[in-house]
Amino acid sequence: MERPCLNDENQYPDDEVLSQHLGQAKDVWDLFMDFLKEKYPSFSGQWRYYKDGKSWLYKLTKKKQTICWISVYQNKFKTSFYFSQKAEELITSSKLGKKYIEQFTENKFGKIRGIRVDIKKPVDLNATKKLIEIKEQLK
Repeated sequence: MERPCLNDENQYPDDEVLSQHLGQAKDVWDLFMDFLKEKYPSFSGQWRYYKDGKSWLYKLTKKKQTICWISVYQNKFKTSFYFSQKAEELITSSKLGKKYIEQFTENKFGKIRGIRVDIKKPVDLNATKKLIEIKEQLK
Protein backbone atom coordinates (compact mmCIF):
# COMPACT_ATOMS: atom_id res chain seq x y z
CA MET A 1 0.00 0.00 0.00
CA GLU A 2 1.22 3.45 -0.90
CA ARG A 3 2.33 5.59 2.05
CA PRO A 4 2.63 9.35 2.44
CA CYS A 5 6.22 10.53 2.32
CA LEU A 6 6.33 13.25 5.01
CA ASN A 7 7.26 10.81 7.78
CA ASP A 8 10.05 12.64 9.63
CA GLU A 9 8.48 14.23 12.69
CA ASN A 10 11.45 16.62 12.96
CA GLN A 11 11.23 17.88 9.36
CA TYR A 12 8.48 20.49 9.03
CA PRO A 13 6.95 20.46 5.52
CA ASP A 14 8.08 23.89 4.35
CA ASP A 15 8.26 24.90 0.67
CA GLU A 16 11.66 23.29 0.17
CA VAL A 17 10.58 19.96 1.65
CA LEU A 18 7.35 20.02 -0.37
CA SER A 19 9.32 20.70 -3.57
CA GLN A 20 11.61 17.73 -2.87
CA HIS A 21 8.70 15.33 -2.59
CA LEU A 22 6.13 16.79 -4.97
CA GLY A 23 8.48 17.48 -7.89
CA GLN A 24 6.43 18.89 -10.79
CA ALA A 25 3.25 18.58 -8.72
CA LYS A 26 4.59 21.40 -6.50
CA ASP A 27 3.32 23.88 -9.11
CA VAL A 28 -0.13 22.32 -8.76
CA TRP A 29 0.15 22.58 -4.96
CA ASP A 30 0.92 26.29 -5.34
CA LEU A 31 -2.04 26.73 -7.72
CA PHE A 32 -4.30 25.05 -5.18
CA MET A 33 -3.04 27.21 -2.29
CA ASP A 34 -3.53 30.37 -4.41
CA PHE A 35 -7.04 29.22 -5.33
CA LEU A 36 -7.91 28.74 -1.66
CA LYS A 37 -6.58 32.17 -0.68
CA GLU A 38 -8.52 33.87 -3.46
CA LYS A 39 -11.83 31.96 -3.40
CA TYR A 40 -12.00 30.94 0.27
CA PRO A 41 -10.16 33.55 2.36
CA SER A 42 -11.99 32.37 5.51
CA PHE A 43 -10.30 28.94 5.26
CA SER A 44 -7.13 28.23 7.16
CA GLY A 45 -4.69 25.39 6.96
CA GLN A 46 -2.21 23.87 9.36
CA TRP A 47 0.47 21.22 9.12
CA ARG A 48 0.55 18.77 11.98
CA TYR A 49 2.46 15.58 12.61
CA TYR A 50 0.15 12.71 13.52
CA LYS A 51 1.87 9.99 15.52
CA ASP A 52 -0.82 7.38 14.79
CA GLY A 53 -0.21 7.60 11.03
CA LYS A 54 3.45 8.61 11.45
CA SER A 55 3.03 11.38 8.90
CA TRP A 56 2.51 15.11 8.46
CA LEU A 57 -0.97 16.07 7.25
CA TYR A 58 -2.35 19.46 6.21
CA LYS A 59 -5.75 20.10 7.75
CA LEU A 60 -7.88 22.62 5.84
CA THR A 61 -10.60 24.17 8.00
CA LYS A 62 -13.24 26.85 8.11
CA LYS A 63 -13.67 27.88 11.72
CA LYS A 64 -14.12 24.54 13.48
CA GLN A 65 -15.30 22.61 10.40
CA THR A 66 -12.76 20.37 8.71
CA ILE A 67 -12.98 20.83 4.94
CA CYS A 68 -10.38 18.22 3.98
CA TRP A 69 -7.09 16.59 4.86
CA ILE A 70 -4.12 16.75 2.50
CA SER A 71 -1.30 14.22 2.42
CA VAL A 72 1.87 14.36 0.34
CA TYR A 73 3.15 11.44 -1.70
CA GLN A 74 6.07 11.19 -4.10
CA ASN A 75 5.19 13.42 -7.11
CA LYS A 76 1.58 14.02 -6.03
CA PHE A 77 -0.68 14.96 -3.16
CA LYS A 78 -4.07 13.66 -2.10
CA THR A 79 -7.09 15.45 -0.70
CA SER A 80 -9.36 13.42 1.56
CA PHE A 81 -12.92 14.48 2.28
CA TYR A 82 -15.32 12.96 4.77
CA PHE A 83 -19.07 13.37 4.53
CA SER A 84 -22.11 12.27 6.48
CA GLN A 85 -25.17 10.67 4.93
CA LYS A 86 -26.79 14.09 4.42
CA ALA A 87 -24.31 14.81 1.61
CA GLU A 88 -25.55 11.89 -0.49
CA GLU A 89 -27.97 13.85 -2.69
CA LEU A 90 -25.44 16.62 -3.37
CA ILE A 91 -22.70 14.15 -4.26
CA THR A 92 -24.70 11.69 -6.32
CA SER A 93 -26.36 14.47 -8.34
CA SER A 94 -23.12 16.44 -8.80
CA LYS A 95 -20.87 16.59 -11.84
CA LEU A 96 -18.18 14.67 -9.98
CA GLY A 97 -16.65 11.83 -11.92
CA LYS A 98 -18.14 8.38 -11.53
CA LYS A 99 -15.14 7.10 -9.57
CA TYR A 100 -15.63 9.74 -6.85
CA ILE A 101 -19.35 9.07 -6.55
CA GLU A 102 -18.56 5.34 -6.25
CA GLN A 103 -16.00 6.09 -3.53
CA PHE A 104 -18.71 7.91 -1.60
CA THR A 105 -21.24 5.12 -1.95
CA GLU A 106 -18.74 2.32 -1.24
CA ASN A 107 -16.33 3.79 1.37
CA LYS A 108 -18.22 3.83 4.64
CA PHE A 109 -16.52 4.28 7.99
CA GLY A 110 -19.45 3.97 10.37
CA LYS A 111 -21.67 6.94 9.57
CA ILE A 112 -18.92 8.73 7.63
CA ARG A 113 -18.04 8.27 3.96
CA GLY A 114 -14.74 9.18 2.36
CA ILE A 115 -13.60 10.47 -1.00
CA ARG A 116 -9.91 10.78 -1.96
CA VAL A 117 -8.53 12.68 -4.93
CA ASP A 118 -5.01 12.13 -6.33
CA ILE A 119 -3.55 15.37 -7.64
CA LYS A 120 -0.61 15.53 -10.06
CA LYS A 121 -1.81 17.99 -12.73
CA PRO A 122 -3.97 21.15 -12.63
CA VAL A 123 -6.97 19.30 -14.13
CA ASP A 124 -6.88 16.95 -11.13
CA LEU A 125 -7.92 19.89 -8.91
CA ASN A 126 -11.40 19.99 -10.47
CA ALA A 127 -12.83 17.21 -8.27
CA THR A 128 -11.32 18.76 -5.14
CA LYS A 129 -12.81 22.15 -6.00
CA LYS A 130 -16.23 20.55 -6.51
CA LEU A 131 -15.96 18.69 -3.20
CA ILE A 132 -15.12 21.96 -1.43
CA GLU A 133 -18.25 23.51 -2.96
CA ILE A 134 -20.30 20.59 -1.65
CA LYS A 135 -18.80 21.03 1.84
CA GLU A 136 -19.80 24.70 1.70
CA GLN A 137 -23.38 23.80 0.75
CA LEU A 138 -23.70 21.50 3.75
CA LYS A 139 -23.40 24.22 6.39
